[in-house]
Amino acid sequence: MDDTRARTRWTRGVHLVPGGVDLGGQVLPLLAGSVHYWRLDPRDWRACLQAVKELGLHFVDTYVPWSVHETAPGRFELGQRDAQRDAAAFLRLAHELGLYAIVRPGPHINAEMTYFGLPERIIWDPSCQARSAEGNPVVLPMLPFAFPVPSYASEAFHDEVSRYFHALGPSLSPLLYPAGPIVLLQVDNEGALYFRDGAYDQDYHPDAIALYRRFLRDKYRTIEALTHAYGKRASRPPGDEGERFASLMPPTTFDAERPEDLARHLDWCEFHEHLLETAMGRFAKALEVAGLEGLPTTHNLPMGQETGPLNAARVTRAVDLCGLDYYNTAAPVSRAIIARRTTELAVRCEGLGLPAFACEMGAGFPPFFPPLEERDSAFTVLTALAYGLRGYNVYMAVERDRWVGAPIDRRGRSRPFAQFWRKLSAALEATSFHTLRRRTPVRILIPRSERRLTRAMHAFGPLIGAFFSVLGAGARERCLEDDLGLGYPLAVEADTFARAFEEALDARGVPYAHVGGEDRDVSLEGAQWLICATSGGLHPTLAQRLEEAAARGTLITLGPQQPVFDGSFRALTEPYDLARLRTPRPTLTAPQEQNAVEGPDPWLFQDDPAAADAAVARAIEVLGLPTYACDPDGVFATVHEDAEGRPRVLFLINPGDMDVIARVAIDAERATDMLEEGRYEMRRGAGSVGRATRGAPAGLLELRLTPRTVRMLALD
Repeated sequence: MDDTRARTRWTRGVHLVPGGVDLGGQVLPLLAGSVHYWRLDPRDWRACLQAVKELGLHFVDTYVPWSVHETAPGRFELGQRDAQRDAAAFLRLAHELGLYAIVRPGPHINAEMTYFGLPERIIWDPSCQARSAEGNPVVLPMLPFAFPVPSYASEAFHDEVSRYFHALGPSLSPLLYPAGPIVLLQVDNEGALYFRDGAYDQDYHPDAIALYRRFLRDKYRTIEALTHAYGKRASRPPGDEGERFASLMPPTTFDAERPEDLARHLDWCEFHEHLLETAMGRFAKALEVAGLEGLPTTHNLPMGQETGPLNAARVTRAVDLCGLDYYNTAAPVSRAIIARRTTELAVRCEGLGLPAFACEMGAGFPPFFPPLEERDSAFTVLTALAYGLRGYNVYMAVERDRWVGAPIDRRGRSRPFAQFWRKLSAALEATSFHTLRRRTPVRILIPRSERRLTRAMHAFGPLIGAFFSVLGAGARERCLEDDLGLGYPLAVEADTFARAFEEALDARGVPYAHVGGEDRDVSLEGAQWLICATSGGLHPTLAQRLEEAAARGTLITLGPQQPVFDGSFRALTEPYDLARLRTPRPTLTAPQEQNAVEGPDPWLFQDDPAAADAAVARAIEVLGLPTYACDPDGVFATVHEDAEGRPRVLFLINPGDMDVIARVAIDAERATDMLEEGRYEMRRGAGSVGRATRGAPAGLLELRLTPRTVRMLALD
């Protein structure tokens, strides 16, 4: 996101900053709770909103569902006759109580509503429906009823959305900040093509095909350039340049036999990203035209977003903030998933000057999903905070139909689980957590081209990649093992390599972050060591960014395959010269010089994932990386620092099933548990299992961790 462009749009005195939302110079941490007004008796609204405020939350989050407010085609009920549908009255009450509002008008909201909150007439309109390769409606098998999903490219659908937003404008625009409580607007919801986001599931709607052809023309400019890129897979239809682009058709199944066949498939996957970016931009513009303008906008990425077409770097061209949704169990695999997703979010937001926000932090679950206990919700939010989250929306804060486990009931009465959220809010305020930073000097980079490749080579048809991601499975478990003549399973290589380094870094307690998104991703900034996983392709723009990082002194590791292709897996005229990524050897202290091995930097290129542990050990010595290794294995520590670099908050995570006594070395005198009673003095001179910073005097913290729990400790 261009900060100047964003702030030019933010004309109402609301600004997104790393710590949350700046309202006229006051920064409020982005702590919210979801309340669905149309599912509650209006007589209970006040009690419910007051209970949300008593959780220590500053914002109320609510959808404004299209299907609830449209009572007949073109006719809308917004409280004129039915008080339960008076969204404006609900928001005015929130304002009266001192709450700010995040409003989410869709058009898609999900919210476990039939047809995801879309009017039935819209989903059954053939002109609005997404299309399969055979031209059939694309159906989502969802409870309580399966339904055909809309096309994000359909002109008819966009026209209908604009009419709906136009109807909302007169009711909601007077409530925009500073006159009213609305400070953030969400554009659409979990835009993963309605979870029918397999590479060849959709969208073959005529309007999508037209957009695809314009996308190719903008990318390649000439039919000759496209023909060169596609090789034998390209058709050369007769006619002039315009006619040739106008007759191109996308792939309908994965049929690549050689690396040079991949460009067409990767372009189709990239087009899906372009389709969603374009649609989000159109929705955002429609809100502006309807009078809902001048405020920052958001969008939420669902679980498993890295396997699908939602590209945060592209979506943030259309909206201001991309956040994440979290619904995880307390388990070792969940800890790893939360770490990957949250660190990627945190470094991207840090680079953009935005708050790392959970648009939905699960508190409870829909009754037709696997149950989530209160322990699961507590583990998830604390683990996400441990890995860099700075704000969250408790979803759901207040009970409603098709939901189990909210901390507040539909009458506004607190349940026992509310106490956890109150304590957490108090802990975040007491530590000024929104002002802290988790330093991640190491980044594991998965280029966008690799994510497109694994999407195209997904092996399980209607079971989309997100299903496997939520279970903790990666490309190794879900992708075709075709080698396309290269002698190695193309889509599996990068994932295997990245996981090897992840495990090695975890074992030694080195703070790191995952990086994904576009090749020009801002998330590369500030890294001491970049580990770039590639199965043989490297986009020229990414190569240039890596070279620039190396010139600044960042160490680069590339592997497991040396790049011989570009980002579309077209053969380079000559293999990429890895020497261009070599950085000057850093200045070493005398002890480091004694431990350093002469010769080429061992991390410049690694073709053996098994060597990851040795590379990590060497990098710790050469770079002086911080380490927070825990004893015993399977326990994890993260540290959050203030602006002066002093450690202020420590999280200890025990995702396993065993009660343990955890030990970690940390540069502090004492630690205070912020959620449970307990104050702990550091032991000195008792040895250590890690070090906080190289050369810093570290004490040893020792405390008990019960199974599947997280401890949040203030340090002084």
